[in-house]
Amino acid sequence: MGRIRLFTLPNLLTSLNLFCGCLACVEAFGRNYDLVLLLVLLSAVFDFSDGLVARATKQYSAVGLQLDSLADDISFGLVPSVVVFSLFNEMSYTGRAFALKDVIPYAAFLISVFSALRLAKFNVDERQTASFVGLPTPANALFWVALAAGSHAFVMEIGPVWTLLAVLVSSVLLVCELPMFALKFKNLHWRDNMVRYVFIVTSLLLVIFFRTAGIALAICWYVALSVIVFLMKPRHVSH
Repeated sequence: MGRIRLFTLPNLLTSLNLFCGCLACVEAFGRNYDLVLLLVLLSAVFDFSDGLVARATKQYSAVGLQLDSLADDISFGLVPSVVVFSLFNEMSYTGRAFALKDVIPYAAFLISVFSALRLAKFNVDERQTASFVGLPTPANALFWVALAAGSHAFVMEIGPVWTLLAVLVSSVLLVCELPMFALKFKNLHWRDNMVRYVFIVTSLLLVIFFRTAGIALAICWYVALSVIVFLMKPRHVSH
């Protein structure tokens, strides 16, 4: 085995992704959700950049692949889990939920577990080169962090039971077999990128009108649009 290079530019960018994720975890425990959102957005920028730089400089490596998954599970798996854990601990527990008030918050870490499963699946799934199968971990993280930062009062109002249900749904979406489009453009033609253009324009409008909460709404719209595209796709009937 040859010498393993750790200190490459792509690995530096991935490490910055991880570093921002670690800082975001600290701020999430402190319930500084606006700062958490900023750090997660920075993590997403570094996560996007490391792949671009690796392709541009041809610095691919098995170490880089493993490091990328580890960083992503912190920034986009553990961070939303800590955010939801903190939200659960802020909530009022009434009725039957009161008996489980010391247990329910730990369900938030299902997001970390299913994010790790999703990332491991992505690394070996050859179907996910041009699109995704299941909800990408950055999208799931942005949903939860934007929800906490932009719709905190709403989350407190719906309470622990509905939030727990949302955690279960998002965990399933991470590993489900639903095809989801990627924002990768091979060209700029409307016909080839109609779904992407529709998503980008409507998401911008959501953010303009609803600000931070619009990010969470845009992720919901992404899932809904992926379902619509899947249902409208022609099926091949075998005889």
